Amino acid sequence: MRRIHPLPIACITAATLFTVACKEKPATAPAAATGKAPALHIRPTGDETISPDLATTPPELKKVYDYIDGHIDEHVVDFQKWIQQPSISNSGEGIPESAEMVKGMFDKLGCQTTRVYDVGITEYGSPGNPVVYGKCDEGAPKTLVLYWMYDTMPVTQPDNWVAPPFEGRIVDGATAGIDPAFKKVLIGRGATNSKGPQLAQLEALMSYKAVNGKLPVNIIFVAEGDEERMDIGLRKFMKDHADLFKGADAMLRFAGQSGAGSASISGGSEGCVYVELTTSGKSWGRGPNVSDIHGSWKRSVDSVAWRHIKMLSSLVSDDGNTPKIDGFFENQQPLSPTETDRLKRAAANMNPTKAAAALGVGRYISDDPFTILKMSRYGTSFNLDGIWGGNMYAGGAGAILPNKITSKHNFRYIPNMSGTDIVKKLRAQIDKNGYKDVDVKLIGDVPWAKMAYDNDIAKAVAATFDDFKISHDPTTAEETILGGYWPAYLFSNAEVGQRVVDVKMPIAAGGLGMGGRAHAANEYFIIEGAGKTYGLAGAEKSVAEILYNYAHGVAPKTAPAK
Repeated sequence: MRRIHPLPIACITAATLFTVACKEKPATAPAAATGKAPALHIRPTGDETISPDLATTPPELKKVYDYIDGHIDEHVVDFQKWIQQPSISNSGEGIPESAEMVKGMFDKLGCQTTRVYDVGITEYGSPGNPVVYGKCDEGAPKTLVLYWMYDTMPVTQPDNWVAPPFEGRIVDGATAGIDPAFKKVLIGRGATNSKGPQLAQLEALMSYKAVNGKLPVNIIFVAEGDEERMDIGLRKFMKDHADLFKGADAMLRFAGQSGAGSASISGGSEGCVYVELTTSGKSWGRGPNVSDIHGSWKRSVDSVAWRHIKMLSSLVSDDGNTPKIDGFFENQQPLSPTETDRLKRAAANMNPTKAAAALGVGRYISDDPFTILKMSRYGTSFNLDGIWGGNMYAGGAGAILPNKITSKHNFRYIPNMSGTDIVKKLRAQIDKNGYKDVDVKLIGDVPWAKMAYDNDIAKAVAATFDDFKISHDPTTAEETILGGYWPAYLFSNAEVGQRVVDVKMPIAAGGLGMGGRAHAANEYFIIEGAGKTYGLAGAEKSVAEILYNYAHGVAPKTAPAK
């Protein structure tokens, strides 16, 4: 069971848009005494060397851009308040409060329908976290769905952070450990994954409505609290409430720029299946079988821990990079020529050394940029995410012979592979290798989903990239995944690894602004942009234009791919 923490974490304030964290006041926190936001002196365009093409920008959008520039300090304060509210789905910390907070955002926007749904027990046996739904009827011809996730990963290494992970402190690029050209960067858990990009969407909607009276499209929000837990609650919600998405024309998913300043249109998803493997003395019939015992007994008693390590090592190559599971690579669909060309173009602009440093790794498995991108965006893997049992305390000593060891693993897979098939093959391989006593528990499965980008929402994103002078690939009608996992299979109108609900729509993920270090220490989002990378204000403006372009059928200047 997840731990649901009591409420010293946050205070929910109905009169404000966000939940204000009840903790030590950060250096740049809002001044609660007066109710006014502090003067953060954020420069909306920072040190950016590019800007939107205003020559053809309609007055409706220009007013939105001006409003964003004039209110960017307040938007950053909103961002900080959201970061200050923990929302860790693996432990349950702050999840109920966060769900109510997100509902408050939808209420503030003026959505006529908002609700926090308790999804109950999922098909995997675990309780799902709440799903927040909102619907804003603007009387517009088109309806756009915005997918959100409000949950984040835990903080596993707090000593590695340059600022407390739930403070939302603004530092310079050098302090953040990134390019010093960026003068203001927000550090915090969830900054890029995914509160920063979602905050940009919300503020763009609020700004658009503030100056124009209404939005150019109707909006449906769906915000889940289980993205970091294989979307188990959202899967249940969609099965129970697919009718809430009747009339939806398309989906826009949050996204941002790459480290090189370019952007892409995505929306498809790789597959990901998650399992826990447990070796216990009780099941094995050797070693400690009731509880951990004194470590001195290893001299005469078998070790469950060493058995587990031997079992794991039998499943991978010596370098840990290739699964040794019979049939694992069956059914893999090769990259198409169009997908290959897209990766080659991206590889031409990639510096592996700089990319590795930005990621926080010594180097990639390969030194070839194309191979790196192919492995990253259309590859398979068998990862050891964590392992526990016995003496879990850092430093010191304490002799323990564990009676149980558990490890977490995720498999990334591509069309036309199947997550449930991978788990069956894993079970068979473990048995074949002589470890029939090891328990295999399925935590969740997110099947792959393809997406095509020759549609109105993708063209709206591409047209925005053109106006903001951002290089990108042209839209294409060819279906592809080319991206990390997210629950696209629950919404995609293209081919999916498993169809569980009758909800189908075109999807495009796209936007500007940039963050990094998702799931890592010092996760960040750039507040003031520099060079060809836009800051928070630019990210918000890009969302506003995407909405306008989609509503009015604006096409990109770049020619469609053939």
